[in-house]
Amino acid sequence: MGGARRHGGRPDLVRARVQQGMSQESAAQALGVTPTTWARWERGEQGVRASYRPRMAALFGVSAVEVERWIEGWSHGETSSWPTTDLGDSSPAATVKSAALLWRLEMDPSRRHLLASLPFVPSALGEWLVSWNYGTPAASAARRGAGRVVGLADVARINEARKAFGQMDQRFGAGLVRPVVVEYLNGTVAPLLRGHYDDRVGSELMTAAAGMTWMAGWTAFDLNRHGQAQQHFGQALRLAKTGDDPLTGVWALAALTRQAIHLEQGTWAVWLARAAADTARRAEAPPRVMSLILVKEAWATALQVKSAEIRDGRRAKQVERLLTEAERAYAKGTTDRDPEWTSRFEAAELNAEVGVCWRLLGEHRRAADCAEAAVTEFSERLPRSVQFNQVHAAEAYLGMGELEQALGTARAAIPVTKALTSARSVDLLQRFSGQLEPYGDTVAVREFRDHLNSELIA
Repeated sequence: MGGARRHGGRPDLVRARVQQGMSQESAAQALGVTPTTWARWERGEQGVRASYRPRMAALFGVSAVEVERWIEGWSHGETSSWPTTDLGDSSPAATVKSAALLWRLEMDPSRRHLLASLPFVPSALGEWLVSWNYGTPAASAARRGAGRVVGLADVARINEARKAFGQMDQRFGAGLVRPVVVEYLNGTVAPLLRGHYDDRVGSELMTAAAGMTWMAGWTAFDLNRHGQAQQHFGQALRLAKTGDDPLTGVWALAALTRQAIHLEQGTWAVWLARAAADTARRAEAPPRVMSLILVKEAWATALQVKSAEIRDGRRAKQVERLLTEAERAYAKGTTDRDPEWTSRFEAAELNAEVGVCWRLLGEHRRAADCAEAAVTEFSERLPRSVQFNQVHAAEAYLGMGELEQALGTARAAIPVTKALTSARSVDLLQRFSGQLEPYGDTVAVREFRDHLNSELIA
């Protein structure tokens, strides 16, 4: 059990109990353990089971992170369980150590709950952006580790596994695939990173590891574990820095942008998108990469327009300009320099994101047309994308005052939502239900809400 045999005991746990005016006996009784067990916890002679840690946090009125610090003796800067990924040190040794620790924590039952409960920490993003933009990549990605010799065939297998996991995620949602992704990172990728490889293989290996870490972050995001997702996106950025791969860094920044948009962190979303766009331009990125990030910047800017108390015409025009640039870039087609991950950014996905921007600007008819076209294009291939766009279309119809059409479109999304293991899909429908409040007294809305609640519970 984590934390057993800690020299010097656990003085912070003792201090927390004393500050509450509790004896060891009363604290033990509150948690349902014997006074002897509590005394051993304080002396550092016995580990604290995972099941007791949330109870301890509730007892003392502190966060789960704080309890972990008391038990394990961590400071926030000493563990990858806290969003302090240091992109400044891009040496292979430091990057491998940081990544392996994060993935090991994911597999540890006594720590996993902590990662899943971490909050999204916007302030960490500023440090990451500074390090990404101004830090110097490692002189070489080579490593002479104690593990086996790693070759390009090993790298290719990581990339193939990520593509397979990505297809599963798109069809079924993150709940099904995420455990497999983190197990693969810890059991397969980490040993390879600790191996022996030259500069060429090292660069490719860092990129492949970044892609798989991106997948771990994306699946955590889909499950609404936002601090956990942020950790993995930050680690993907660090691996891309070590591998001197700016386009993979753009991919990680785009994911962080999308997460910030979801959490309505409009300013951070814009800054992240602009950092990604600047990186892409410096790297002379192919058109598909530019299109992907320009539409994200448009989305983030449109969110700022919607959130403003007074409509900002200048920003609204900026959104339109960014959308035009994104569509023009996409129309230039593919090149032999396109990263593999751009294959997920098909024309229907671009159209769907453009539609969301129009809805945020109040252009509901254009938004509905884009969403409906995306639903038709995605059809049965990508159920989660179909569900998202059905709900986006329903929101657009609601914005036009077409309540019956909105309810019918949203109702069609419910069976798909039930079939997915995606917390974001459920949240999207529940958010739409909240937007029905002005019509809450109507029979149609009451019936829709009753049906939605009964189906989601079932």
